[in-house]
Amino acid sequence: MKSKATHDDLHNALTALREGKLILYPTDTIWGIGCDATSASAIDNVNILKGRPATKSLIILLENANNLNSYVKEVPEVAYELIEYSDNPITIVFSGAKNLPPNLVSNDGSIGIRIVKDDFCQELIRRFKKPIVSTSANLTGQPAPKNFSYIDESIINGVDYVVNHRQNDNSESLPSTIVKLGPSGQFEFIRKP
Repeated sequence: MKSKATHDDLHNALTALREGKLILYPTDTIWGIGCDATSASAIDNVNILKGRPATKSLIILLENANNLNSYVKEVPEVAYELIEYSDNPITIVFSGAKNLPPNLVSNDGSIGIRIVKDDFCQELIRRFKKPIVSTSANLTGQPAPKNFSYIDESIINGVDYVVNHRQNDNSESLPSTIVKLGPSGQFEFIRKP
């Protein structure tokens, strides 16, 4: 049974996402700035808030690996194994992004995707019915926040909705592992936290 606070958070975050606005929310890793991953203007606003070059790609979150085929031209079988058997959150960089705005995708046509295992994120994405952008809740060049208390005021004030869920959780989180996956299934680690 979800608490009223969590229900209100989901409702308010969904409303913001549907209106093309930015949210600040806890993920299965660190706190992130999020928006509708299909909205080019919302993605521009994320980059402006962070002071981030528009040429850098962002990652997206999905609630289920079954949705990968909607955003990647060809999903190598090994991707499902990496997702299923990884002990820690894993972001996979896939070749051949599709159905996503150009300002979200890397110059080489790749896109980073993480299948979230966090209940709040899964429910938010399930209800939104689209992927959500996730980028660390920090200004470019600053360290990623280990928990909510590390987030710069300019980020908190710069988004349209700040999720209340887990704001008081002071455990320190790490970013995900990032793996680049080639079309034939070969992969390399880009980041190991």
